[in-house]
This record gives sequence, structure tokens and C-alpha cells, in this order.
Amino acid sequence: MPSFKRIVRSSAFQGAVGAVGAWYLRLVWHTSSKTYEPATIYDTVQIPAILAMWHGQHFLTPFIKRGEAKHRAKVLISRHRDGEVNARAAENLGIGTIRGSGAHNGEFNRKGGAAAFSEMIDALKDGYSVALTADVPKVSRVAGMGVVKLAQHSGRPIYAVAIATSRRIELDNWDRTAINLPCSRVGLVACDAIYVARDADDAALEAARQRLESELNRVTARAYEIADRTGSKAS
Repeated sequence: MPSFKRIVRSSAFQGAVGAVGAWYLRLVWHTSSKTYEPATIYDTVQIPAILAMWHGQHFLTPFIKRGEAKHRAKVLISRHRDGEVNARAAENLGIGTIRGSGAHNGEFNRKGGAAAFSEMIDALKDGYSVALTADVPKVSRVAGMGVVKLAQHSGRPIYAVAIATSRRIELDNWDRTAINLPCSRVGLVACDAIYVARDADDAALEAARQRLESELNRVTARAYEIADRTGSKAS
């Protein structure tokens, strides 16, 4: 009899879990009411764009994409076996995938970081928006330099994005994972475009990284205010 690990790692199992995950996320999205901030974001966004969000708050990210042809998108997902399930779910939701991840321990190439960076540049050139998490690997709510470098080399703007649901399960893990639940209020918040000059020096890159981190914290807090109906501007 095949071992449990072998079953879990099999393509058939991962495909089935990915399909179920996509079905569940559609259920969450389509049974929930949505508030977008700013309300004009789809009219003003500069496409193709780089969409950055915090890890663990990213499960509903595929629904940022709209059906229009100009809203083509790809998402960066790690090569880890858990990432394979996420990739299958994203593909079931009509989102292209780029496989690889960053690293802060000398494993950038082994994890496919360099190849993925090149693929993201090509995707942006081809008119695809690219979505990725901004955290330094395994360090929650600290933005790495990867998103900033992607903006510098591609010339495309970064938008810090957050999606929160009023009904959720929050895990006590490194990235504070939020499991979104159906029949929620959804807050989707984005910041203004952040551009990074091609000739940006180290100080300018660090300033952009700090701005991205600050904006991610701001839009995340605001998304939860909307979802939870807290704060003076919550609806």
C-alpha cells in the first residue's frame, strides 16, 4: 500500500486538493459582499502592475483579477509541495503561475528565485500583472527587496493590496494566516502606485522598500476595518 506521504505528494492528490480549494474560494467570494477602496481602483490602475500583499492574507488574491482581457495576471508561488496545491488552485481560478521564491539564507537559486524573477519581468513585458507576497521568507510583515527590484527592472508600478473577510479563522503561525469563510463582508484595499526609478541607488531602493512595507500595513489594517466595521471610515 502506498505510504501516506507518497499519496500526498502525488500529482493526482495535489490536483484534487487544488480543485477543491478553488471551489471553496469561489464559494467564499461569491457569497460575500464587497467594498473596494478606492472605489475607482479598476479605472485608475496602471496595467500591467505588480500587486504585493502580505503572506497569509493572500488566498483571495485571484479574485482581484477581472474578466476583461486587459486584466491578465500571473502569481508567484513557491516550488515547495504546499505551493503545488496553491498553484493548482490558482490555475483552476484562471490565474497563470510562476514557480519560485526568494530566500535570505543563500538558497535563492535553488528555490528558483533567479528564474522566477526573469519570468516575472517577461510576464510584465507581455502585459500580465504579477502578484506576489512581499514578506522576507519566514519573517512576517517585513517587506523584502524583491518586489522593489522587480519594479525597478520592469518599470511597472507596485500596488500594495489587502483583502480581509469579516468571518475568518486566524492561525497562530509565522504569517498569521487568515482562513477566509463564506458569507462575509470583504474589504479590498489598494494603495496609490509606487514607482521605482531604474537608476535608483541603494538609499532610494531602501526608501521604496520602507514605503511598500508601510503601505502594506496601512491597507491591511484598513481592509480589516472595513470587514469588521471598525474605525471611523468603516462602512
